[in-house]
Amino acid sequence: MNPNVLKAGLNALHYSGIGEAMAPMTRGLGVIFMMHHIRPATGAEFDPNGLLAITPDFLASAVGRVRQRGWDIVSMDEAVARLRAPEARTARPFAAFTIDDGYRDNLEHAYPVMKAADAPFTVYVSSALPDGGAELWWLSLQEIIARNDAIEMELDGVPQTIPCGTLAAKRAAWNQIYPILRHAPEDEQRTMTRALCARYGVSQKDICAEQAMSWDEVRTLARDPLVTIGGHTINHFAVSKLDPARASDEMDQGAARIAEETGARPKHFAYPYGDPGSAGPRDFDIAKSLGFESAVTTRKGMLADAHRDHLFALPRVALNGNLQSLHYLDVLLSGAPFYLFNGLRVFRPA
Repeated sequence: MNPNVLKAGLNALHYSGIGEAMAPMTRGLGVIFMMHHIRPATGAEFDPNGLLAITPDFLASAVGRVRQRGWDIVSMDEAVARLRAPEARTARPFAAFTIDDGYRDNLEHAYPVMKAADAPFTVYVSSALPDGGAELWWLSLQEIIARNDAIEMELDGVPQTIPCGTLAAKRAAWNQIYPILRHAPEDEQRTMTRALCARYGVSQKDICAEQAMSWDEVRTLARDPLVTIGGHTINHFAVSKLDPARASDEMDQGAARIAEETGARPKHFAYPYGDPGSAGPRDFDIAKSLGFESAVTTRKGMLADAHRDHLFALPRVALNGNLQSLHYLDVLLSGAPFYLFNGLRVFRPA
């Protein structure tokens, strides 16, 4: 959705009071928040991945606002317990904070905020990140476009030169190339990215080393009872694009690698990308068969009673870098945007 349209809709729900009026009907039982990067603002003009980043100050304000509004902040263990058993619930709604991938800023910036607030949270780790071999192709693409005035690549079998010498051109180049890589088969996506990186002198290994936590850093988080380490595959593949055996191996061996390094196998899982094209019913069944207790998607929505039967397809709500305002958070907590988005339903099967 166009960010300006999204903001206009959220502003309308906020300033009209409609969001708050709808909340008793649309809020559901609670929410799982999704984040990726927590770090100070970079100030970069060209930052297409910036929507994945929020500042530590906004995270601290969001945690405070959630509690101010009477919500409990709970671990994923507690969230699942409250979904499974009505008797485990209170009258208060609950929020679980989760962070995907395993970036160093999760330790450097998110952890101090959550620790100071005594707030539990979950980090879903793709094991290739701390192993040092993750191909963070979306960050690599941003770096390639930022550094160059033009990019040569083959599109639909035809060599093309894509200009990116101005800020507007860089944004246009991103909007042209990113969807191609994002929706390509996983192996083809990685092959194309490697070729671009080789041509333009961008090291994916260096990007991983700069961005990812080491295993020592993951263990630092894992030692704190406030922190849950979850699984997120080995290589951050969209599992629905893999054959069943390979999808299962990505999910299982990523968790096994975390167990090897931390001493505890993850009980909770997050599907990379998590949209309907990246994880579907087959993958939900795989997650369940591997012994996970829950799995989260990026499908948008609040948690409802019916999710007790859909613990491997749980929706989340993104704390978006373009929406770092508490009045947007208030509207999201009302559940109203998702009720409207999901066809006037609090629960929408994945």
